[in-house]
Amino acid sequence: MRINKYISETGYCSRRETNRLIAAGRITINGKVCEKGADVEPEDIVLIDGEEIPFNDRDPVYLALNKPIGIVCTAAEQVEGNIIQYVNYPSRIFAIGRLDKASEGLIFLTNDGDIVNKMMRSEHNHDKEYVVTVDKPVTDEFVRAMSQGVEIMNVVTKPCEVYKYSENVFRIILTQGLNLQIRRMCKALGYRVLKLERIRIMNVTLEGLERGQWRHLEKQELENLLSMLN
Repeated sequence: MRINKYISETGYCSRRETNRLIAAGRITINGKVCEKGADVEPEDIVLIDGEEIPFNDRDPVYLALNKPIGIVCTAAEQVEGNIIQYVNYPSRIFAIGRLDKASEGLIFLTNDGDIVNKMMRSEHNHDKEYVVTVDKPVTDEFVRAMSQGVEIMNVVTKPCEVYKYSENVFRIILTQGLNLQIRRMCKALGYRVLKLERIRIMNVTLEGLERGQWRHLEKQELENLLSMLN
């Protein structure tokens, strides 16, 4: 989405006023001074004068979706199967983070820019749990290597918890979110991911959510989630 439209939809100011703010160098995207006509992704951190943009004109929405395979975690309207059109919520929301198109499971959607910034600014060591099926038996050596950290994209992943679930299936709990991290880790160790499902983010699980369904976060789990982010 263009930066002008993004900011105007927050209710902060008009598109024309956004142009003035851009010209004055008062808007940043992910820490870099915004240029005219810049595009904004849902996970980007947009600040005005170094401050987060308030979303005070609408009631906060917090959704949990059990994302099916084939849905793309983008708000770009031209992308077929984008997550916003799939959920079809009656007001503007966006996904927090990503699950790649070939993966399934839990993802949050919201209109609360504050929680997005808190969750995306750094991983804050918050747990995300996955169940992964691979193309050959999970060995003790594989579990040990995955848990200690694997070199991908010229970095070594953080230590994590890995448990063998069955012959070709393991559970993994990550506290970071590198691009295609689990798939890249497995590939580096000679394995290919056949199925990847995220079953938990922090205190929220897939319990009660069929594939393709979404629900509002319950009051208590939302309060617990927000307290973990502070």
